[in-house]
Amino acid sequence: MASRIRTIGHRLYTGEVSFDFVGRRKLWLIISGCILLAAIIGLSVRGLNLGIEFKGGDIYTINNPNISVSQTQTVANKITGDSSAIVQSVTTEGTGREITVQINASEKISTPSGTSETVEVTTELANGLNIPASQISTEQIGASWGKDISKKALEGLIVFMILVTFYLAFAFEWRLAAGALTALLHDLVITIGIYALLGFSVSSGTVIGFLTILGYSLYDTVVVFDSLKDATKKLDSQSRETYGEAANRALNNTLVRSINTTVLALLPVAGLLFIGGAMLGAGTLNDISLALFIGLSAGAYSSICVATPMAAWLKEKQPENIALAKRVTARRASEAKAVAEGRAVLPQPGDNQADDDDDVEDGDAVGAGSGGGGVRRQPVNRSRSGRRSTGKRT
Repeated sequence: MASRIRTIGHRLYTGEVSFDFVGRRKLWLIISGCILLAAIIGLSVRGLNLGIEFKGGDIYTINNPNISVSQTQTVANKITGDSSAIVQSVTTEGTGREITVQINASEKISTPSGTSETVEVTTELANGLNIPASQISTEQIGASWGKDISKKALEGLIVFMILVTFYLAFAFEWRLAAGALTALLHDLVITIGIYALLGFSVSSGTVIGFLTILGYSLYDTVVVFDSLKDATKKLDSQSRETYGEAANRALNNTLVRSINTTVLALLPVAGLLFIGGAMLGAGTLNDISLALFIGLSAGAYSSICVATPMAAWLKEKQPENIALAKRVTARRASEAKAVAEGRAVLPQPGDNQADDDDDVEDGDAVGAGSGGGGVRRQPVNRSRSGRRSTGKRT
């Protein structure tokens, strides 16, 4: 299995095989639309499960290694009357393993007259777990801190979007910038929607993870766009392939790099999420890694199936690319007619044979794209000196 994957990766890298990502943009549009619709419904119906940092409340820390999370969750559910209390196992350097119980301020706990809610919950936790109340410490958190964090995160997101738009428009052009920003918003909405659908708690670490996704999401997209810029540099001087086919060729040339980058980025994040979460317990690192894992997975899809197909669609609306598509169609019809009649296919005006030869020798797959029907030239893995006749020295 591993050797087969390596073989496919090598053939993708050398251009022997290619996938028609740009030509199947309607399929990706349907898939993305379904995912985004589910995410928006989740946000509208269920909303985000905001953590205690955003709502305010009390944190009860139980310093007893013999108490389990499930046992504490059962007692906490009896106190709140539902399953809203968040119980986590946390490992600290000084005191070792601890159990934390988070109860939001919105949860009203019935208490006897004259008894504070914090004291009553501490007493009920101690009685339910059969431990002294002295082993339970409390901490109160106000909701104003979470509001400040949310406001600053939103401001940071807006500033980031503006700067990225200017950079992409300057480095490439506004059509490619629109494709990149669409993919970025696509990743953010999907990540936030999954949190809403599955009921994951949103903490300060989650907000950090959301903001970190922005950079990761753009990385692969910029790499593909840089390859696309090189692939379309002399596109108007030939009639072999359309802009969409050139974009698909550029995407396939960077496909292996994008997959490898995503896998290598997901491995440490998965280690933090699954191994670290199981051994060290849930915490800030777990919240960050969960947001990163979802965002990186969505970003790998969007950089391949959203950003480039959309940019190619916008570029194909330009008059020069419309004229190019007509020339390509006319050339292919002429070549097909010549082949059917048994005549030789002659070079047509606008072809640059020297550039064609260089492209082929450099490993570019010519005509690998949106199913245009052109003859695909496979890469020739030989150097220029390999064309000279060689003799055996004596």
